[in-house]
Amino acid sequence: MSTDTGSNDSPHGVTRITLTKEDEWWVAKDEETGVASQGKTRTEALDMLDEAVALYNGEIGEPIETWEEEKEVLEEIGLDPEEVKANREAADGLPEFMQ
Repeated sequence: MSTDTGSNDSPHGVTRITLTKEDEWWVAKDEETGVASQGKTRTEALDMLDEAVALYNGEIGEPIETWEEEKEVLEEIGLDPEEVKANREAADGLPEFMQ
């Protein structure tokens, strides 16, 4: 399912969002930014996507400017900072959606 919305802050006036169901999860993806999120319901997936896109666009949250700040955030959300760093280096930088 794909949805166009004309009443938003997109510079093009339209945001295309793809909503798919994968197993027990709904996945919502903003096609312009490549940002995606998931939820147990369509509404939850869309709400999570809204927050993720706002973070991506710098509309909410605080920027992470040092490796120490990034490590702290990764640990808070239960990710191993060294594993993230190794995967980033193996992938030659940031994931595509973050570039």
